[in-house]
Amino acid sequence: MPARSIVTARQQRLGAELRKLRERAGLTAREAAQASGIAESKISMTEAGRVGVSAERVRHLADQYACDDTGLVEALVGMAAERGRGWWEDCRGKVPAGYLNVAELEHHAAELRTFQTVHMPGLLQTEEQMRGIFASSVPLLSEEQREARVRYRLRRQEVLGEVAYEAVIHEAALRIRAADSKVARSQLLHVLEQSERPQVTVRVVPFDVDGFAGISAPLVYASGPVPQLDTVLVDTKHGGAYLDAEAQLNRYRAMLRTIEKVALGVVESRNFIHHLLQRM
Repeated sequence: MPARSIVTARQQRLGAELRKLRERAGLTAREAAQASGIAESKISMTEAGRVGVSAERVRHLADQYACDDTGLVEALVGMAAERGRGWWEDCRGKVPAGYLNVAELEHHAAELRTFQTVHMPGLLQTEEQMRGIFASSVPLLSEEQREARVRYRLRRQEVLGEVAYEAVIHEAALRIRAADSKVARSQLLHVLEQSERPQVTVRVVPFDVDGFAGISAPLVYASGPVPQLDTVLVDTKHGGAYLDAEAQLNRYRAMLRTIEKVALGVVESRNFIHHLLQRM
């Protein structure tokens, strides 16, 4: 099987999880190759996500690594068995490659939780809000680039009907105007409408809340089929950073618990947004 020319974040994650199993077993790649009867180069390429791996081979490797966590093994088998192109692949070359990894992460998540400090969550943005954000991008985007990003983000929003989604939004993000007051008002109304959906929860952290020091980087916490396969996506100036080490996951779980403690309740949050609308 030829090596992949493009490796997605999810393919890298599957390989990384297989590497973790090997390392927990105390085996080098060479020792794993000898024990499993698989070429060392194939072990390395698989762990890098450069080649695919069958469900049967995942089970074989898990057995060689003495992994008795059935839930984790079956989740990895499910990842290995995934075939076909997601809709986001049609956007390759039209939007930044990192965008595609975001859509893939959302598509496979069991649950999505986000905390946003400055921008409205992408899954809750109106089309006009998106255009306002992309119009101020640095460097400036062409009209074709902006429209490609808008179409991509609108398509991403279809996941809201398929997965539980909780957005905690800081008051700053609710007040910042990506365009003008009309767009800002329409955006808040849209958030209220979306918050009525059964699988969508919206909560607000107001400026005057006590006991909250703030968090600089917006984040998305995507739950996997088992906790070990959870992923944190943190926005940085240079793109998204995907975190999945156990210590990192525990840190962001604790961080989200802190945020949820200080956020207003669901009803209070809706009332807060209604109050902002009345003052516009």
